[in-house]
Amino acid sequence: MNTPLSSAAKMLLVSIAFCLLLVGVRMYYTGSIMYGFYIWNMVLAVMPLIFSRQLVHRRPLHWRSLLLLGGWLVFFPNAPYLVTDILHFTSASSAPRWFDLVLVTTAAWNGLLLGALSLMHIEGFLALHFSKPAVSGILLFIMVLCGYGVYLGRFLRFNSWDVLTDPYALFSIVGQHWLQPAAHVTVWAFTLLFAGMFAIFYFTLKYLKQ
Repeated sequence: MNTPLSSAAKMLLVSIAFCLLLVGVRMYYTGSIMYGFYIWNMVLAVMPLIFSRQLVHRRPLHWRSLLLLGGWLVFFPNAPYLVTDILHFTSASSAPRWFDLVLVTTAAWNGLLLGALSLMHIEGFLALHFSKPAVSGILLFIMVLCGYGVYLGRFLRFNSWDVLTDPYALFSIVGQHWLQPAAHVTVWAFTLLFAGMFAIFYFTLKYLKQ
């Protein structure tokens, strides 16, 4: 069941439109598609919110709900992933640095907000079926999975589609990371630090809302 857009969701749409406007203006001004990837990355970042909105009021825990939850989990890291696109910020640019700074910062902000809002939907769904301590534990585990997913996307260049298009390569790498964590300290250092950063952002928003 679809739910009406909240005021927060409407403002988020304004923020996304502002970011895409910046990308469009930059492409027009410079004649370059250097930051054109933000258009596709923003589409992917919105996907978790689309899935999570379908789960907000789904009380029965049946296969449709689990399928939506699985789809959400696969796409969820795409939202916070936008933070890592800051790495593309460079002084060697045909656009003013201040313009690019506003662009990459706005995109990162949108990614965090999209991720947080979709996770709030998921938290509400989980609260219908599990105890409060269990929900808290699941949320923390999801954040760790999110940090790990961002690592896979940013540094190993996997994407959500690889679950279907290249599962062997994806799960081979994942198996190595999870079965031999001591041999992949950098992977888990980034994963836990990113998860911690997102957790602080998420719970800050949550408590401000309260």
